[in-house]
Amino acid sequence: MSNKTFSPIDLTNMTACDTPEKAVETLIELYQKEISKIHQRFSVYASGHAMDDAASNGLYPLLSVSVPARQVRQTSMLSMGRIAGETLHATTITRPDLFEAYLLEQLHYVKGRFDVDIYVGLSDVPIPLTFALEAAASELSTNQKEGLQYFFHLPNLAATNDDIVDGRKILQRSGPLPLSLFTAERVDYSLHRIRHYTGTDPQYFQPFILFTNYQRYVSEFIETALEEVKSGKAKLLVEPGNRITGADGCPNCEPIQKMPQMPAYHLVREAGPNGERTGVTLVNIGVGPSNAKNITDHLAVLRPHAWLMIGHCGALRRSQRLGDYVLAHAYLRDDQVLDHVLPPSIPLPNIAEVQVALTEAVLDVTGLDRTELKKHLRTGTVVTTDDRNWELEFENIAARLNQARAIAIDMESATVAANGYRFRVPYGTLLCASDRPIHGEIKLPGMADAFYQERVGQHLEIGMRTVDYLAEQSLKGALHSRKLRSFDEPLFR
Repeated sequence: MSNKTFSPIDLTNMTACDTPEKAVETLIELYQKEISKIHQRFSVYASGHAMDDAASNGLYPLLSVSVPARQVRQTSMLSMGRIAGETLHATTITRPDLFEAYLLEQLHYVKGRFDVDIYVGLSDVPIPLTFALEAAASELSTNQKEGLQYFFHLPNLAATNDDIVDGRKILQRSGPLPLSLFTAERVDYSLHRIRHYTGTDPQYFQPFILFTNYQRYVSEFIETALEEVKSGKAKLLVEPGNRITGADGCPNCEPIQKMPQMPAYHLVREAGPNGERTGVTLVNIGVGPSNAKNITDHLAVLRPHAWLMIGHCGALRRSQRLGDYVLAHAYLRDDQVLDHVLPPSIPLPNIAEVQVALTEAVLDVTGLDRTELKKHLRTGTVVTTDDRNWELEFENIAARLNQARAIAIDMESATVAANGYRFRVPYGTLLCASDRPIHGEIKLPGMADAFYQERVGQHLEIGMRTVDYLAEQSLKGALHSRKLRSFDEPLFR
């Protein structure tokens, strides 16, 4: 298979769907049918019976919409010397059951904005065995494992990429335009990684995600979540290992013995009257930009409404005190992990709706008035470094920090923001100053304990209150900023 996004589409082989509901229903039926083919085929293989080649393996469903010529919004047609005509947008689909609400929302949005026709059928992209049956090879013999490649399709890494996300398809017009940012195989790749790294199934992830870098925030989140569940404000708390606690306060299983690399915790709230979700997920991503890139690469396929970094940082200004808050308005990206796909010269705009929500949340939770707020909340540039011991290089980086007018330094925030920018997920950063290393207050065990005891609970509460504000904006359709959208953006958010 080539690494092109889609082959030309013959609509005569697809089913026209009058409504989004019919389209999603057809997608679910097709996907289940194709997955069943792979299950049946694998059962034959595992039993040792003779097999034909891989031609009869299952295929990903294809969702396509056509937009009339006079409603086409792509500007590059004219610059390429072409007459604007009807355009076809398409994407392969996986797990339509998991993405049912999202697909319905997006199809209704597109159908409300354009006079589109919706088509559903099968693509020519095979579903890899790895994604259809996660533990497929676990009970096979060595010879059977080696033989899988001759009878089943395996993941195609040449086609599993972020070319659409990173704008590399903008001048390609050989087939349909991308309908969404991610192809089915890219989504499947991340769904499996999410389960591996966080210890919970993708279905439990909520539309608002808080990232933190220390365990104490997790303890506070669990306590807060259990209180919400007990009071009836929320339905469930889901912990790693899919450990679920409902209103009766009795978890469905014991805690897992070995925590995953970046454990996730989900506060599941009741859906609104139109099915909108306002729950919160907290992920402890640990320390460092590599972890931050890794988890946001994967969570992006779930299309969250927003993600926020609420960790702690080193304060760089003499006027800052331990426990003061830092609201990032800009980032100095010394993390380096995304430079190859998003050069540091590309600015990361702050998202006004998120900045306002964070500020209002600080006012609400701290009880400060706006005059006093300036003494405890500093706005400015946050530096994200890939060197935990950056203090040992201070003499070499002091001038750069000064030129950037930096007010704080950490190891995750700019990475989270940069991937939010890439993946069109509204992002924000509110950090808490836990040390002032260049002013003599280096983080030591006793100092850190005192800081955590006083500030972690309040900081998390601010994050949760921010989610409430952002959920209100989302319900009004005012959260997702146009400043994150590119030229010839896919129709789906």
